[in-house]
Amino acid sequence: MNVESIEAAGVGVSWLDTAGPVLVWVIVLSFVFVECALIVGLFLPGDSLLFGAGVVLAQHGSDLNAWLLSAAALVVAVFGNQIGYYIGRGTGTRFIARRGGRVLNRHNLERAQQFLDRKGFFAIVAARWIPWIRTLAPLIAGAARMDSRRFLLATATGGLLWVPTLVLLGYYGAGLLDSLPWVKTAALWVSVAFFVLGTGYGLLRYRQEMRRPVEEPDDAHA
Repeated sequence: MNVESIEAAGVGVSWLDTAGPVLVWVIVLSFVFVECALIVGLFLPGDSLLFGAGVVLAQHGSDLNAWLLSAAALVVAVFGNQIGYYIGRGTGTRFIARRGGRVLNRHNLERAQQFLDRKGFFAIVAARWIPWIRTLAPLIAGAARMDSRRFLLATATGGLLWVPTLVLLGYYGAGLLDSLPWVKTAALWVSVAFFVLGTGYGLLRYRQEMRRPVEEPDDAHA
């Protein structure tokens, strides 16, 4: 089903005809890098973004585009985690927790640390599917001086199971709805709306958390 037929159904998505694939690539690669490398990524809707990207690309029916985006996003996810790893290795985690933070607090940081301590290599692999741990794991692994080659193998394995799965699930899942154009169009707009609202809410939460003072270990035990 092409964009013209969707418009004929009364839904204006003509902007996808030209800007769609390029816009999807720019947004996905940028957000995947931020989520995997920087603490602000903890508040971004990474899973829904990858799935929604597949849904949007399905409007153009280009299998190659979906597979290439999956490969590019995988490389960016691994590279982003490497950046996070070396940030953690250089600075530790002492500047992450905020006093009174709902997400960025010492308790959550210790929970993530314990998860990595218990599961080791497999925790880095599984962390790709756990939103807030996905961003904290590289920092904690770097701060704990996890072997860099072991970390690279783990994060690449996790990324391989995470990025293509969600992008291609959205792409081929939306393609199965060609016989139900109104459902396919609804899925497109829900994906876009969820991404926009989720990003806005996430950035607001990040701003609120970062306004709080840094919580030192002694503060948590007081």
